Amino acid sequence: MPRAKRGNKRLERRKKILKLAKGYRGTKSKLYRSAKESVERGLNFAYTGRKLKKRDFRSLWIVRIGAAARLNGMNYSQLMHGLKLAEIELDRKVLADLAVNQPDAFTEVTVQAKNALENKKEKAAA
Repeated sequence: MPRAKRGNKRLERRKKILKLAKGYRGTKSKLYRSAKESVERGLNFAYTGRKLKKRDFRSLWIVRIGAAARLNGMNYSQLMHGLKLAEIELDRKVLADLAVNQPDAFTEVTVQAKNALENKKEKAAA
């Protein structure tokens, strides 16, 4: 059986790593060993970043909703509780978009949440 020297596979694998390292400075984009370390590290950061992005956007939406809710005389937690009582199932992304782009529609939503909270208080008092 002939000897296999892995020529093509090795070259393809190295070319793939060097292609991913394109744009890195100096040795990190030219030499395989350095490029491999940098690419692996970069891919780890990219993986982590995809998870952090979700958290960052959720917190941004919450800040926007809270600011818009305060303009309508409520705080964030009261608004979310009122929406739950009113059985309005809008997620935070949609609520934040309403708060920024359609303040009138957001005001209507907060009015419904306020009404649901007041109805709950009346039931509790009775």
